[in-house]
Amino acid sequence: MTSSSYFSAVGGLPPQTQTLSSKAVFTTAYAVIPKTVMSDIVTSVLPHWEKTRVWILARPMTGFAETFSQYIVEVEPGGGSMRPEPDARAQAAIFVVSGGMTITLDGEKRALKTGSFAYLPAGSAWTISNDGAEAVRFHWVRKVFKVVEGLELPPAIFTHEDDCEMSAMPDTEGRWATTRFIDPSDVRYDMHLNIVTFEPGATIPFMETHVMEHGLYVLEGKAVYRLNSDWVEVEAGDFMWLRAYCPQACYAGGPGRFRYLLYKDVNRHADLW
Repeated sequence: MTSSSYFSAVGGLPPQTQTLSSKAVFTTAYAVIPKTVMSDIVTSVLPHWEKTRVWILARPMTGFAETFSQYIVEVEPGGGSMRPEPDARAQAAIFVVSGGMTITLDGEKRALKTGSFAYLPAGSAWTISNDGAEAVRFHWVRKVFKVVEGLELPPAIFTHEDDCEMSAMPDTEGRWATTRFIDPSDVRYDMHLNIVTFEPGATIPFMETHVMEHGLYVLEGKAVYRLNSDWVEVEAGDFMWLRAYCPQACYAGGPGRFRYLLYKDVNRHADLW
Protein backbone atom coordinates (compact mmCIF):
# COMPACT_ATOMS: atom_id res chain seq x y z
CA MET A 1 0.00 0.00 0.00
CA THR A 2 1.24 3.50 -0.79
CA SER A 3 2.27 5.41 2.32
CA SER A 4 -0.55 7.68 3.50
CA SER A 5 -0.31 11.17 4.93
CA TYR A 6 -3.10 13.20 6.47
CA PHE A 7 -3.26 16.98 6.75
CA SER A 8 -3.34 18.07 10.40
CA ALA A 9 -1.62 21.48 10.53
CA VAL A 10 -4.56 23.53 11.79
CA GLY A 11 -4.30 26.47 14.16
CA GLY A 12 -2.07 29.51 14.41
CA LEU A 13 -2.83 33.02 13.17
CA PRO A 14 -2.08 34.64 9.81
CA PRO A 15 0.27 37.64 9.73
CA GLN A 16 -1.11 41.16 9.53
CA THR A 17 0.43 41.40 6.04
CA GLN A 18 -1.76 38.62 4.61
CA THR A 19 -4.31 39.68 2.01
CA LEU A 20 -8.00 39.19 2.74
CA SER A 21 -8.83 37.34 -0.50
CA SER A 22 -10.07 33.79 0.10
CA LYS A 23 -11.95 30.96 -1.58
CA ALA A 24 -14.23 30.66 1.47
CA VAL A 25 -17.85 30.60 0.30
CA PHE A 26 -21.20 29.72 1.84
CA THR A 27 -24.17 29.03 -0.46
CA THR A 28 -27.48 27.20 -0.18
CA ALA A 29 -26.06 24.31 -2.24
CA TYR A 30 -22.52 24.02 -0.89
CA ALA A 31 -19.88 25.62 1.30
CA VAL A 32 -16.09 25.73 1.14
CA ILE A 33 -14.14 26.35 4.35
CA PRO A 34 -10.45 26.58 3.41
CA LYS A 35 -7.64 25.63 5.75
CA THR A 36 -6.71 29.30 6.19
CA VAL A 37 -9.98 29.82 8.08
CA MET A 38 -9.10 27.21 10.72
CA SER A 39 -7.03 29.51 12.91
CA ASP A 40 -6.79 29.86 16.68
CA ILE A 41 -9.58 32.45 16.83
CA VAL A 42 -12.34 30.14 15.52
CA THR A 43 -11.87 27.28 17.99
CA SER A 44 -14.44 26.09 20.52
CA VAL A 45 -14.14 24.43 23.91
CA LEU A 46 -16.59 21.77 25.08
CA PRO A 47 -18.09 20.86 28.46
CA HIS A 48 -16.42 17.92 30.23
CA TRP A 49 -13.38 17.97 27.93
CA GLU A 50 -9.95 18.79 29.35
CA LYS A 51 -6.97 20.29 27.48
CA THR A 52 -9.03 20.20 24.28
CA ARG A 53 -10.09 22.58 21.54
CA VAL A 54 -12.17 21.93 18.45
CA TRP A 55 -12.85 23.42 15.05
CA ILE A 56 -16.53 22.85 14.22
CA LEU A 57 -16.70 22.41 10.45
CA ALA A 58 -20.39 21.54 10.11
CA ARG A 59 -23.47 21.63 12.32
CA PRO A 60 -27.17 21.03 11.69
CA MET A 61 -28.82 24.35 10.88
CA THR A 62 -31.31 25.81 8.43
CA GLY A 63 -29.70 26.12 5.02
CA PHE A 64 -26.62 24.12 5.94
CA ALA A 65 -25.77 20.61 7.16
CA GLU A 66 -28.93 18.69 8.04
CA THR A 67 -27.80 15.20 9.08
CA PHE A 68 -24.44 15.60 10.84
CA SER A 69 -21.85 17.68 12.62
CA GLN A 70 -18.13 17.37 12.00
CA TYR A 71 -15.29 18.51 14.27
CA ILE A 72 -11.52 18.62 14.12
CA VAL A 73 -10.50 17.87 17.71
CA GLU A 74 -7.10 18.60 19.26
CA VAL A 75 -6.34 17.01 22.63
CA GLU A 76 -3.14 17.89 24.45
CA PRO A 77 -1.20 15.32 26.52
CA GLY A 78 -3.14 14.48 29.66
CA GLY A 79 -6.40 15.69 28.12
CA GLY A 80 -9.59 13.98 27.06
CA SER A 81 -13.06 13.40 28.42
CA MET A 82 -14.90 11.01 30.70
CA ARG A 83 -18.20 12.35 29.30
CA PRO A 84 -17.48 13.11 25.63
CA GLU A 85 -20.98 12.80 24.12
CA PRO A 86 -23.93 14.66 25.72
CA ASP A 87 -26.61 13.25 23.37
CA ALA A 88 -27.56 9.59 23.83
CA ARG A 89 -29.02 9.55 20.29
CA ALA A 90 -25.68 10.41 18.70
CA GLN A 91 -23.37 7.87 17.10
CA ALA A 92 -19.74 8.76 16.44
CA ALA A 93 -17.25 8.15 13.65
CA ILE A 94 -13.66 9.08 14.50
CA PHE A 95 -10.58 9.22 12.26
CA VAL A 96 -7.13 10.08 13.66
CA VAL A 97 -4.93 12.33 11.51
CA SER A 98 -1.96 12.80 13.87
CA GLY A 99 -0.79 11.42 17.20
CA GLY A 100 -2.35 8.71 19.32
CA MET A 101 -5.03 8.27 21.98
CA THR A 102 -7.06 5.71 23.87
CA ILE A 103 -10.80 5.14 23.59
CA THR A 104 -12.39 3.08 26.34
CA LEU A 105 -15.68 1.52 25.25
CA ASP A 106 -17.76 -0.42 27.78
CA GLY A 107 -14.65 -0.82 29.95
CA GLU A 108 -12.34 -2.08 27.17
CA LYS A 109 -9.38 0.09 26.15
CA ARG A 110 -8.53 0.58 22.49
CA ALA A 111 -5.33 2.28 21.34
CA LEU A 112 -5.73 4.47 18.24
CA LYS A 113 -2.89 5.93 16.17
CA THR A 114 -2.59 8.03 13.03
CA GLY A 115 -4.82 6.39 10.41
CA SER A 116 -7.09 4.65 12.94
CA PHE A 117 -10.89 4.65 12.59
CA ALA A 118 -13.52 4.05 15.28
CA TYR A 119 -17.30 3.77 15.04
CA LEU A 120 -19.11 4.17 18.38
CA PRO A 121 -22.82 3.28 18.47
CA ALA A 122 -25.42 5.68 19.82
CA GLY A 123 -25.95 5.34 23.54
CA SER A 124 -22.69 3.52 24.18
CA ALA A 125 -20.50 4.33 27.18
CA TRP A 126 -17.12 5.59 25.96
CA THR A 127 -14.31 7.82 27.14
CA ILE A 128 -11.24 9.26 25.45
CA SER A 129 -7.76 10.13 26.73
CA ASN A 130 -4.40 11.24 25.41
CA ASP A 131 -1.78 9.50 27.51
CA GLY A 132 1.06 10.26 25.12
CA ALA A 133 3.68 12.98 24.93
CA GLU A 134 2.25 14.94 21.99
CA ALA A 135 -1.11 16.33 20.92
CA VAL A 136 -3.55 14.14 19.03
CA ARG A 137 -5.80 15.47 16.28
CA PHE A 138 -8.80 13.63 14.91
CA HIS A 139 -12.04 14.13 13.00
CA TRP A 140 -15.25 13.43 14.91
CA VAL A 141 -18.50 13.06 13.00
CA ARG A 142 -21.68 13.04 15.09
CA LYS A 143 -25.05 11.95 13.74
CA VAL A 144 -28.38 11.06 15.37
CA PHE A 145 -28.89 7.35 14.69
CA LYS A 146 -32.07 6.50 12.79
CA VAL A 147 -33.52 3.42 14.47
CA VAL A 148 -35.38 0.95 12.22
CA GLU A 149 -37.93 -1.37 13.84
CA GLY A 150 -36.87 -5.00 13.48
CA LEU A 151 -33.29 -4.13 12.46
CA GLU A 152 -30.44 -5.07 14.79
CA LEU A 153 -28.40 -2.17 16.16
CA PRO A 154 -24.92 -1.78 14.62
CA PRO A 155 -21.86 -2.85 16.63
CA ALA A 156 -18.74 -0.78 17.28
CA ILE A 157 -15.87 -0.85 14.80
CA PHE A 158 -12.16 -0.32 15.44
CA THR A 159 -9.80 -0.57 12.47
CA HIS A 160 -6.98 1.16 10.61
CA GLU A 161 -6.68 2.34 7.02
CA ASP A 162 -3.80 -0.10 6.45
CA ASP A 163 -6.14 -2.97 7.34
CA CYS A 164 -8.83 -1.94 4.83
CA GLU A 165 -8.70 -2.71 1.13
CA MET A 166 -9.13 0.03 -1.43
CA SER A 167 -12.09 -0.66 -3.71
CA ALA A 168 -11.55 0.69 -7.23
CA MET A 169 -14.41 2.23 -9.15
CA PRO A 170 -15.26 0.11 -12.22
CA ASP A 171 -13.41 0.90 -15.45
CA THR A 172 -10.94 3.30 -13.78
CA GLU A 173 -7.89 0.98 -13.60
CA GLY A 174 -7.63 1.83 -9.89
CA ARG A 175 -7.16 5.55 -10.47
CA TRP A 176 -10.34 6.31 -8.48
CA ALA A 177 -10.82 4.17 -5.39
CA THR A 178 -12.54 4.18 -2.00
CA THR A 179 -11.34 2.90 1.36
CA ARG A 180 -14.47 1.89 3.29
CA PHE A 181 -14.32 1.56 7.06
CA ILE A 182 -17.95 0.34 7.22
CA ASP A 183 -19.29 -2.46 5.01
CA PRO A 184 -21.53 -0.70 2.43
CA SER A 185 -23.86 -3.72 2.30
CA ASP A 186 -24.56 -3.65 6.05
CA VAL A 187 -27.84 -1.73 6.34
CA ARG A 188 -27.61 -1.59 10.12
CA TYR A 189 -25.42 1.50 9.68
CA ASP A 190 -27.03 4.75 8.54
CA MET A 191 -23.81 6.65 7.82
CA HIS A 192 -20.43 6.03 6.22
CA LEU A 193 -17.04 7.66 6.66
CA ASN A 194 -14.71 6.72 3.81
CA ILE A 195 -11.44 7.84 2.25
CA VAL A 196 -11.65 8.56 -1.47
CA THR A 197 -8.39 8.50 -3.45
CA PHE A 198 -7.70 9.89 -6.93
CA GLU A 199 -4.42 9.30 -8.70
CA PRO A 200 -3.07 12.25 -10.74
CA GLY A 201 -5.25 12.80 -13.80
CA ALA A 202 -8.22 10.84 -12.44
CA THR A 203 -11.71 12.34 -12.58
CA ILE A 204 -15.29 11.99 -11.52
CA PRO A 205 -16.36 12.02 -15.18
CA PHE A 206 -19.98 13.06 -14.72
CA MET A 207 -22.01 15.43 -12.57
CA GLU A 208 -22.97 13.31 -9.55
CA THR A 209 -26.41 14.37 -8.31
CA HIS A 210 -27.84 12.25 -5.50
CA VAL A 211 -29.72 12.15 -2.23
CA MET A 212 -26.70 11.78 0.08
CA GLU A 213 -25.47 14.84 1.95
CA HIS A 214 -21.67 15.09 2.00
CA GLY A 215 -18.89 16.43 4.16
CA LEU A 216 -15.49 16.31 2.40
CA TYR A 217 -12.23 17.09 4.19
CA VAL A 218 -9.15 17.06 1.97
CA LEU A 219 -6.46 14.90 3.58
CA GLU A 220 -3.82 15.05 0.86
CA GLY A 221 -3.05 16.75 -2.44
CA LYS A 222 -5.10 19.18 -4.50
CA ALA A 223 -7.75 19.15 -7.22
CA VAL A 224 -10.38 21.19 -8.98
CA TYR A 225 -13.84 20.30 -7.65
CA ARG A 226 -17.15 21.11 -9.33
CA LEU A 227 -19.74 22.28 -6.81
CA ASN A 228 -23.17 23.05 -8.29
CA SER A 229 -22.32 25.47 -11.11
CA ASP A 230 -18.81 26.44 -9.91
CA TRP A 231 -15.30 25.01 -10.21
CA VAL A 232 -13.28 25.49 -7.00
CA GLU A 233 -9.61 24.66 -6.47
CA VAL A 234 -9.17 22.80 -3.19
CA GLU A 235 -6.15 21.40 -1.37
CA ALA A 236 -5.16 19.49 1.77
CA GLY A 237 -6.82 21.05 4.82
CA ASP A 238 -9.90 22.41 3.01
CA PHE A 239 -13.44 21.33 3.94
CA MET A 240 -16.46 21.14 1.63
CA TRP A 241 -20.12 20.67 2.53
CA LEU A 242 -22.47 19.51 -0.23
CA ARG A 243 -26.22 19.62 0.19
CA ALA A 244 -28.27 16.66 -0.99
CA TYR A 245 -28.57 16.75 -4.81
CA CYS A 246 -25.79 19.32 -5.20
CA PRO A 247 -24.13 18.43 -8.53
CA GLN A 248 -20.47 17.50 -8.11
CA ALA A 249 -17.50 16.35 -10.16
CA CYS A 250 -13.73 16.35 -9.74
CA TYR A 251 -10.47 16.56 -11.67
CA ALA A 252 -7.27 15.60 -9.82
CA GLY A 253 -4.51 17.28 -11.78
CA GLY A 254 -1.60 16.17 -9.60
CA PRO A 255 1.30 16.14 -9.13
CA GLY A 256 0.45 13.78 -6.26
CA ARG A 257 -2.60 11.87 -5.09
CA PHE A 258 -5.79 13.69 -4.11
CA ARG A 259 -7.53 12.17 -1.08
CA TYR A 260 -10.43 13.22 1.12
CA LEU A 261 -12.39 11.99 4.10
CA LEU A 262 -16.00 11.59 2.97
CA TYR A 263 -19.12 11.58 5.15
CA LYS A 264 -22.50 10.56 3.73
CA ASP A 265 -25.87 9.46 5.10
CA VAL A 266 -27.04 6.08 3.75
CA ASN A 267 -29.38 3.09 4.06
CA ARG A 268 -32.55 4.82 5.22
CA HIS A 269 -35.88 5.96 3.73
CA ALA A 270 -36.25 9.67 3.16
CA ASP A 271 -38.10 11.36 6.01
CA LEU A 272 -41.53 12.65 5.07
CA TRP A 273 -42.65 16.00 6.44
